[in-house]
Amino acid sequence: MPKTSARLLALLSLLQTRRDWSGTVLAERLDISLRTVRRDVDRLRELGYPIAAVKGPDGGYRLGAGTELPPLLFDDDQAVALTVALQIAATSLGSGLGEAAERALNTVRQVLPSRLRHRVTALDVTAVERPATRPAEPVDATVLLTISAAVRAREILRFDYGDDSTKPPRRTEPHHVITWDGRWYLVAWDLDRDDWRTFRVDRMSLRTPNGPRFTARALPGGDVAAYVIGVFRGSGQASGDWPCQGTVLLDLPAATVARYTRDGVVEQLTADRCRLTLGSWSWIGLAAAVARYDADFDVVGPGELTEAFAHLARRFAEASRR
Repeated sequence: MPKTSARLLALLSLLQTRRDWSGTVLAERLDISLRTVRRDVDRLRELGYPIAAVKGPDGGYRLGAGTELPPLLFDDDQAVALTVALQIAATSLGSGLGEAAERALNTVRQVLPSRLRHRVTALDVTAVERPATRPAEPVDATVLLTISAAVRAREILRFDYGDDSTKPPRRTEPHHVITWDGRWYLVAWDLDRDDWRTFRVDRMSLRTPNGPRFTARALPGGDVAAYVIGVFRGSGQASGDWPCQGTVLLDLPAATVARYTRDGVVEQLTADRCRLTLGSWSWIGLAAAVARYDADFDVVGPGELTEAFAHLARRFAEASRR
């Protein structure tokens, strides 16, 4: 049986991988008794992890969101990966998180055990941004989070736009936060102009508090990527028509995907998941372009893209056998 500290870390890792776990399955996976599972859950609760009990034949557990940040437990590989990610964030341009990432990186380095500190010290990672067609403007991370929260809560957003603060604030129903060509945009219904608009986030100065909640409208065509591409093509900012275009849901933060995407639309869904629409000269080429992000994903459509992934899978499997 693993030591208590290692067992707690393994239990926490399991609770993070899916929504609900039965006590029996946890006991089997950790090779411990149900009584030990209950005792270890209590220890994690004492450390500040909000683990709720789930009703069932043998009981179950669910890791929820808390009101305070509890002590974080990482295995060796997770600690190294976290350090690399923070180095990339600290040296990336335009994210608005560089200084905060640098402080977090110093904090992590101070508490790393010596066996890991040597490995991490040997890593010197700097993110080199792909040149955009236009210089990107930095975006305040707090502004980005506030806009995203208004989108999720469906609250009317008020803000000054541009340099002229003498004009009345814009009143909008925020619907989507996306990136295009290295810049962040808000897609919203403009209440005063009675039409859809896209706003550059770096030009927005938010007014507080937000307005009342609203019922979401349907975007023209029902698809945010198609709408945004149409807007930018009309303004001469798109790169041209691709014969093949598809959409996937990537298990990566939108900010990460946006750094390596210039000819596509990236829509933020959650903190670590985004919707990506890309174009290519062929369906196989499009599937290969998605695979380069090195993350799990779900295909939204169309069917030709799904078939292209199946074709690539057969081709790669044959290549590996040879």
